[in-house]
Amino acid sequence: MRTVGVEEELLLVDAENGEPRALSTAVLALAERRAEGASAFETELHDQQLEFATEPRDSMGDLAQEIRRWRAEAARSAADAGAAVAALATSPLPVGPAIGQGERYRWLARKFGLTAQEQLTCGCHVHVSVESDDEGVAVLDRVRAWLPVLLALSANSPFWQGQDSEYDSYRSMVWGRWPSAGPVEVFGSADRYHQEVQALIDTEVLRDAGMIYFDARLSHRYPTVEIRVADVCLDPADTVLLATLARALVETAARAWKAGEPPAPVPVGVLRMAAWQAARSGVDGRLLHPLTMRPEPAADVVRALFTHVRDALEDSGDIRQADEALRAVLARGTGARTQRELLSGSEGLRAVVRECVARTRG
Repeated sequence: MRTVGVEEELLLVDAENGEPRALSTAVLALAERRAEGASAFETELHDQQLEFATEPRDSMGDLAQEIRRWRAEAARSAADAGAAVAALATSPLPVGPAIGQGERYRWLARKFGLTAQEQLTCGCHVHVSVESDDEGVAVLDRVRAWLPVLLALSANSPFWQGQDSEYDSYRSMVWGRWPSAGPVEVFGSADRYHQEVQALIDTEVLRDAGMIYFDARLSHRYPTVEIRVADVCLDPADTVLLATLARALVETAARAWKAGEPPAPVPVGVLRMAAWQAARSGVDGRLLHPLTMRPEPAADVVRALFTHVRDALEDSGDIRQADEALRAVLARGTGARTQRELLSGSEGLRAVVRECVARTRG
């Protein structure tokens, strides 16, 4: 059974007015004190966000419990610092992002200017174990066309600087401003992948391998494929669904590689169109079907993903849970729809943030 780990980035906000607060250092210190040094939290590029990472899990039930545990712990530590946490991929309210104090973050601010300043975005990264770099790159080559569907299922960032962006995932639009972000070509081998990564680093535009921001990459820290395309999800059940589908995608791709099936040669430009469409309308409009790259109703494309990974889901024992979770998302919508519905029935974006804080706290 392949193991799965999740990294979630959370927004630190004022519990009353919903505005982002630059308190990550204080929250991290409180979390570490409570955990007696065994905290799962880290700071991020901006002081208004906090990240946690789960342990590698082979049970989705265990993963779900850990995600809820760390969200609750983040909420407690934030409250002790006079703030709250919200699983929002962008701030609905206007914000002036504050770059963190570390040298790495300061280097990013100097190098990338406004692009770095505007990156107050919260994503969800899923790590799935692989046996080798060869298997990992074979997986990367074969999951490319399916990643926009995961983005659509996670879409949770409709608002930007106080207004509706008219995208379900505006985070992905902002994130795409990094020079190394987005979809990539078919590599064909681990050697070719590493040569490409080194060539990018050698340009000196990037600081190091940690700035390889592909939609999916080989982790530079763990023996995993890291799928980085998703927004942080408002509902932790959606995070578990993402992890479930990501593991099934990796397993399906690895089996295809071992069977000698070649990856689909979808051009990078077409993959960018698929990602844009997923960001624009999430699961409430149309998506590009990964097998044809033609627009179809989102629900049909989501079911195509389920069909594509069905065998892997059955073998891992996740098929019933994944089917129910997919039906739930299609019925109630993603976090983007939830945020817009909250706005339509509330006194404004501040109330939306307060409700999202409550849902994050659980």
